[in-house]
Amino acid sequence: MYVRDAKNRDEVWLLDHIEEMALDDAGFRSRDYVIAVDEETDERAGFGRVRIHKTDDGELCELTGLGVLPAWQGQGVGAHVVERLIETAKAEGFETVYSLTDEPAYLTQFGFDPVESNALPEKLRERLATKRETIQPDAVATSIGVDDFVMPDRLREAFKNAAPHDPDEDSTAEAAEDFGIDPDSATYKYDTGR
Repeated sequence: MYVRDAKNRDEVWLLDHIEEMALDDAGFRSRDYVIAVDEETDERAGFGRVRIHKTDDGELCELTGLGVLPAWQGQGVGAHVVERLIETAKAEGFETVYSLTDEPAYLTQFGFDPVESNALPEKLRERLATKRETIQPDAVATSIGVDDFVMPDRLREAFKNAAPHDPDEDSTAEAAEDFGIDPDSATYKYDTGR
């Protein structure tokens, strides 16, 4: 697996998956995205973008549109997309990256901290209000210093061996325990006692 900049040919794929996952597509420009790709099959697994907001006081950097296809979840794909986006922001001279998300716990594992909405720059307060009204009613603000990003070892290792899996595979096999039955002590209708 590796993470690369999006290309023009990725635009339709990105738009399809952004819509499918009900992610933020405001100000969409495919060149702002990075994509995680399986180096053997060239299959795209996840994506995200850095969005730059120009204000009277300078520019702000927002990480947004982060998505991982279900078959690739739990394997460090999103973590590596976030890492690449933080590196991009740092290379562009930003010291802080913000994210407005309804999944803040995912980002806190990398060092993101919650930010009260009244402590946000005005442009991001407006974005947060819009996001809450349109696609993510539970969205909250987080931020991280670009030098504070931490990649958990388990996600770095998982990414090295990432492979698509059937996301429904584990949930289709129902066990007695799923229904509150203790298989060691339960008797069944046709139990002969032998």
